[in-house]
Amino acid sequence: MNNIYLSEDFRGSLIIIQNGKIIADCQQGYADLPNKRPNNKDTRFASASAGKVFVAVGILMLVEKGLLRLNDTLGQLLPIDLHQIDPQVTIEQLLTHTSGVPDYFDEQVMDDYEELWKSFPNYNIRKNADVLQLFIDKPMQYQRGAKFSYNNSGFVLLALVIEQLTQKPFDVYLEEVIFKPCRMNSTGYYELDRLPSRCAINYIYCESTMSYRTNIFSVDAKGTGAGGAYITTRDISKFWDALINHRLLSEKMNEQMLQIHSQDQDGSCYGYGIWIRKGNENSSNIYYFQGFDPGVSFISEFDPNNKLQITLVSNFGDNVWHEIKKVREKF
Repeated sequence: MNNIYLSEDFRGSLIIIQNGKIIADCQQGYADLPNKRPNNKDTRFASASAGKVFVAVGILMLVEKGLLRLNDTLGQLLPIDLHQIDPQVTIEQLLTHTSGVPDYFDEQVMDDYEELWKSFPNYNIRKNADVLQLFIDKPMQYQRGAKFSYNNSGFVLLALVIEQLTQKPFDVYLEEVIFKPCRMNSTGYYELDRLPSRCAINYIYCESTMSYRTNIFSVDAKGTGAGGAYITTRDISKFWDALINHRLLSEKMNEQMLQIHSQDQDGSCYGYGIWIRKGNENSSNIYYFQGFDPGVSFISEFDPNNKLQITLVSNFGDNVWHEIKKVREKF
C-alpha cells in the first residue's frame, strides 16, 4: 500500500498518533514472504532490544513497591557465583548502561549478532539463566560507574533480579504488571519454534544466493531481558499512553526514569531503559526506544512538544531510522 509517509520499498508497519488521534496506520510488505501473507494492523513483530524499556519499568515498579532499591547491588540480590563481575554493581548502573559488566554481545567487538551462535546453538537460549554462560566467565569491561557503554548483559541481569524477587519468569511478571493492565493483548515473549498466530517471520537477505532466509538460526530462541518481545504497533501506542499518563509509575518515578542519567561519547543520552534526545531552550526532550537484530528493526518515539507518537518496525531489517526522519519532517 502506497502512502505519504513510507518509502515504497519499506516492509513493516508504521503508526502515527498525535493528541490521541491516529494520523496514520500503515503496513507494507509480507509477514510470510513465500505465501505472500501481507503485514496488517494485527501483525505481531519482533522488536529486538526495544524490550529493555519493559524491563526497566518492571524494575522501577518493584522499587516503588519497596521490594528493591536503585542502590541495591548484584551481590545482595542474586544467589549466583558472579565470577569476575563486581558484586557492588548497582541496579541503577545496570539501568543506565554504566555497570561495566561483560557484555555477551559487545558491539565494539562484533558487528553481527549471528556471530554469537557459531559455537553456541541459539536454540539453547530460552530463559535469562541460559544467557549467563555467554558472559559470566568474562572480566569486567571497565570499573563500575566509570562511563556509558551499551550493555545487553546488564538487562539480562535485571531480568534475573525480577525473577529472584517475584519468583516468576520475567515475561510472566511483565505480562501481569504491564501488558495486561495496558491492554497490550498482542505483546509477549514467544519461542521461535512455538510462535502464536499473527507473528511476522523475519527475513535476512543473502548476497551469495540473492534470496531471503529467515532469522530462526540468528537470534535467541526466546527473548530475554535484553530484548525479543513481539509487539504490534498499536500495543506500543497503548504503552506510551500508560507511561506518559503515570498509569504504570508514579509521576515522581516517571520523571526519574525520563531524566538523563548517562550518555555515550557521541552525546546520545539515556534515562532508565530509554533513550533521550535533548531538546533546546524552546522545546522538551524527546524519548525513544529502539532495537535491531538480524531481520528486525524497530524504533518508537514520543515527542511531548507536539504530543506525537511515531512507531516503526520492519521484519526485513529495513532502515526505520531513515524512515522516521522523513516522518518527522511532515510535522
